[in-house]
Amino acid sequence: MKLLTGLIFCSLLLGAHGLLSFLREAGQGAWDMWRAYSDMKEANYINADKYFHARGNYDAARRGPGGAWAAKVISDARENIQRLTGHGAEDSSADQAANQWGRSGRDPNHFRPAGLPNKY
Repeated sequence: MKLLTGLIFCSLLLGAHGLLSFLREAGQGAWDMWRAYSDMKEANYINADKYFHARGNYDAARRGPGGAWAAKVISDARENIQRLTGHGAEDSSADQAANQWGRSGRDPNHFRPAGLPNKY
């Protein structure tokens, strides 16, 4: 009986730990997305938006499942808002491709425009 109680307690503890880990990763991933967005606004560099989309998603997804989840939710929400406000579907599709590229762990520098300062 003690073994069963101990196993149940451990599984609950590990489950809670997993949830806390997921939430921590999600928070860190949201911060990564914000940082990429802030850098994009600061850089104000022509043709760099796909790079920042890919970089934010890449950094967030590297945090773990929670970070990847946060990146997808934030990216999808942003693109849906842009569609509602009149941005074209072509631009949104290209942004989503860059988002997926980064979330899949591929190098965001694929989208880096020539001349973008090394700071970014």
